[in-house]
Amino acid sequence: MAHVLSQKWLLNRRHFLKGLGVSMALPMLECMRPLRAAEAPAQPRRSVFIYLPNGVNTYDYQLEEEGPDYTLSTILAPLEPHRSQFSPISGLYHPNAFGVAHDATRTWLTGAKHGPSDKNSISVDQWMAQLTGPSTRFPSLEISNQGQPIAVSADGIALPAQASPSVVFKDLFAEPSGGVERQRRDLQRKQSVMDLVWDDAKSLSRALDGTDRDRLDQYLTSVREVELRTERAEAWLDTPRPEVPQDLAARLDRDIQLERLGEYLRTMYDIIALAFETDVTRVVTFNTGNEGTGPSIPEIGIRRDRHSLSHHNGDRDLLQELTRSDTFNITQLAYFLDRLSQSMDGEAPLIDSTMTLYGSGLSYGNSHGTTSLPLLLAGGKGLGLKHGSHIDFNRRIDSFEGYQDGIRHYHKPVNDKAHFSNLLLTMGQRMGLEAESFADSNGVVSEVLLS
Repeated sequence: MAHVLSQKWLLNRRHFLKGLGVSMALPMLECMRPLRAAEAPAQPRRSVFIYLPNGVNTYDYQLEEEGPDYTLSTILAPLEPHRSQFSPISGLYHPNAFGVAHDATRTWLTGAKHGPSDKNSISVDQWMAQLTGPSTRFPSLEISNQGQPIAVSADGIALPAQASPSVVFKDLFAEPSGGVERQRRDLQRKQSVMDLVWDDAKSLSRALDGTDRDRLDQYLTSVREVELRTERAEAWLDTPRPEVPQDLAARLDRDIQLERLGEYLRTMYDIIALAFETDVTRVVTFNTGNEGTGPSIPEIGIRRDRHSLSHHNGDRDLLQELTRSDTFNITQLAYFLDRLSQSMDGEAPLIDSTMTLYGSGLSYGNSHGTTSLPLLLAGGKGLGLKHGSHIDFNRRIDSFEGYQDGIRHYHKPVNDKAHFSNLLLTMGQRMGLEAESFADSNGVVSEVLLS
């Protein structure tokens, strides 16, 4: 056996676990840590994924020029102050979602097959949370203003998402009533129930076969997810939650109806930023509306939901309303980037250690186009990302014929090698995951990487 001090016994983190459509690096184990390591703790790396349902008005969204000298479109104009901090990316798509009409949220962050009988795979946020989760009270945070989740566990189970800003705030920052010991008793009682459920279900499983066993196994996976979260909660009981100034808590700890969508979105964005500032989590997903409906915006006179607006059939008035809805949502995103830019994370702005992916699983909602998705990647300068250019994969092949009809390339990929999973893999690697692939990736998006 090699002498311990020689450190020849150290495992390399590039040992991979294969499966579920992803090559996963082993977590940091004690047998991987160099002896007498004296380096300072690594800068936290964070990611947030924000979903806009039903695509966009592509006529007023798409960008005509590639590179740094592009002109921001009507819808993207609110992001002008952050031009150097984000990259609009055109031409990416999920091959497995090509031609799928509804529920693009289901596989937006997984890249898995999209059929109703297909089992989903892990979403990129949960892949990241496997690495960052042991360092934070909450491995990830899932928010959805109408309840439809976009995060998916390693076993293909959609993770429930919270819609209430008040509940999200209390979960993150408020000490539960009754003190630590009561919390401990409640968690231990919950753990005992989970143990009984697990034992009974395993016994039942032996008496089943075929479809019933598969369904029970899926149920057991959900039970195990609850069990792991319960164990994590108990491990953090003796660590106080971050203290939030009273005036800020009063502003965030409240319920806001979707009829005031701007206030709702900005409040959720403030909570996400505060969660990153206090390091209670490093991974967040936020779905800003269900694919089948999507919120209206009565505060600016839009009474129709986004789904209705996206099915405009070329009606000029509906298209104008859809553009106003898109621009409104992008304005709220600009607010979030403002918030990240104004908050310091050590000696640099929080936006430098935070990657924000904003976009949709549909492009041209009127006829369910699923190629050339509207996607924006922002922040992450401290993680090795660069911005300021429009990256257009539609133009990166010889056969590109232009945008003259406005919708053709939203229904058939112009560049069939431009997989959305390439961008998800790139983000995963920037978070510190030592992996060579994710889902159906065939490379990385090197255009956003610092040389």
